[in-house]
Amino acid sequence: MQLNNFDESFSLEGKNAIITGACSGIGLETAKMFARKGANIFSFDVRVSDELETYVKEQGRQCVSYAGDITMEADILEAVQTACSQLGKPDILVNCAGIGGTETAENTSEDMWDRIIAVDLKGTVRMTQAVGKVMLANGGGKIVNIGSQAGVVALDRHLAYGSAKAGVIYATKQFAMEWAKHNINVNCISPTVILTKMVEDTWTEEEKEVFLGKIPARRFGYPKEIAACAAFLSSDAATLLNGANVVVDGGYTIA
Repeated sequence: MQLNNFDESFSLEGKNAIITGACSGIGLETAKMFARKGANIFSFDVRVSDELETYVKEQGRQCVSYAGDITMEADILEAVQTACSQLGKPDILVNCAGIGGTETAENTSEDMWDRIIAVDLKGTVRMTQAVGKVMLANGGGKIVNIGSQAGVVALDRHLAYGSAKAGVIYATKQFAMEWAKHNINVNCISPTVILTKMVEDTWTEEEKEVFLGKIPARRFGYPKEIAACAAFLSSDAATLLNGANVVVDGGYTIA
């Protein structure tokens, strides 16, 4: 069997990428990096970002935005239909949409549980199904999910979030196993604490300081580092990677 279309430059030239949560944090940096690498961007988020649209167009790429709720099936289906009609068939899906929340296990409320599971797990799975059906009908594609180290090891006060991300990691493997024969690669990235607004909103300075001391690299991550990993996984250099969970945590889970 020959290795076809291998590209060591990790180019995304001419690809159409759907990115959820593309208006902030990891999603925004991923969308910007993908545009620099040649991809057209479809943003699915709760709002439209003028910053993103301007940036992508400055790179000479197309940018289409859809404001909707990833927990709603109707919004997911309309978003995918809009992406296909305005950009063409999707080559890449990156599921960055997510919310956080920390609380002790005994005090995690039903509301917190339901909200985090709905966005982080259900939204990722339903979006993967919807885009995956299009990819199945069009010869394949690349899907990258954003998990978390909290889905790999237990972290204090992370019952809902860790459960959701553990589900994302499992779902990634399930989709990968079933769709590999259809030329669809599904992989996951599980970061440590990434310096985004979500972290600022959910972690106290004391919590961050304590956690930092447990990371062998002695630092947190930046959104562009996760975007770079997503770019590789979405490129034609990563066709043998399937069902992987790439843990980007400065060595926390090996310490």
